[in-house]
Amino acid sequence: MKRRAAVIGLGHQAVDDHLPGLLDSIRAELVAVCDSNPTTLRERQEQLQVAAFTLPSDLLDAVKPDFVIVAVPHHAGRAVIKECAKRGVHVLKEKPFATSLAEARELAQICQAGQIELMVTLQRRFNPIYTSVLGLLDQIGTPFLIDGQYTFHTDHPGAGWRGDIKQAGGGCIIDMGYHLIDLLLWYFGLPNRILAEFSAAAVPGAGYDAEDTAVIQLGYDTDLYGSVLLSRWAAPKTEKLRVVGTRGSVLLTKGQVQRLDLNGTVVEELARPHAPVSAATAQIDYFCRVLDGDRPNTSGPEQHLAHAAFIATCYASKTAGRYIDPKEML
Repeated sequence: MKRRAAVIGLGHQAVDDHLPGLLDSIRAELVAVCDSNPTTLRERQEQLQVAAFTLPSDLLDAVKPDFVIVAVPHHAGRAVIKECAKRGVHVLKEKPFATSLAEARELAQICQAGQIELMVTLQRRFNPIYTSVLGLLDQIGTPFLIDGQYTFHTDHPGAGWRGDIKQAGGGCIIDMGYHLIDLLLWYFGLPNRILAEFSAAAVPGAGYDAEDTAVIQLGYDTDLYGSVLLSRWAAPKTEKLRVVGTRGSVLLTKGQVQRLDLNGTVVEELARPHAPVSAATAQIDYFCRVLDGDRPNTSGPEQHLAHAAFIATCYASKTAGRYIDPKEML
């Protein structure tokens, strides 16, 4: 029998990933949707032919789903998770887990008290391109240099709630940067030192305060160090992570990973150009297995305290003007 699932928040991420992922799932079925915008809600209800609600609490009480996918603006996540925990409804949460380290700690306690599973959505962890990187890193000797980049251009980098620090918790670091931060923590663990420089200066006078561009310097207690560039303004659209070692390098881009020798010649590569929907489906099916007790929750509240600490350290380091150890935040 399939798990009964609902989607709360019908924005871009839900439409592109979560809804198609649910419709393709062999372990879950979509039974309801929720959005505060009546027009958006009506359009999706007509398309999907499922129950529709404007308030999460009404959905939870009327439908009683096994789990919900929460894809709401950052500042609205806490209230929805709290409503779910009160009713024992499990949560698959669109990143970020929380808008601050303090909120992350609070949410972890709420989930524990409500005895619910919460898993943060990170589709890259369910894409073979990204899971293969760990094996390739073992073949490049001792890694010592990281070069990460995630950029694209939008004419309005501070538009809507994403441009407001109070609502979003931050700009490109906490939002789009969450994916690259997760890869760093997955592959290498939490750094020992972080120093970030960032600005909201791409559109002078636009009135937003959430950073549109950031450079993060980081280092580990080994000889591994590097930098990450994040931007909502800098074209062209680029997503890459390059790791250089004593015997070669690994270059990860969206849809492809390559291992190169010391001269830059490709030794092996893996490509998967059609992953987005299948990765979303794999994530949903995995979460159902977590609920069945067949799989561990590797992306739960406890794990994402490290992400929150990394992000908090970025913002704290700019204020302090020096490197800070994120482990001091935990």
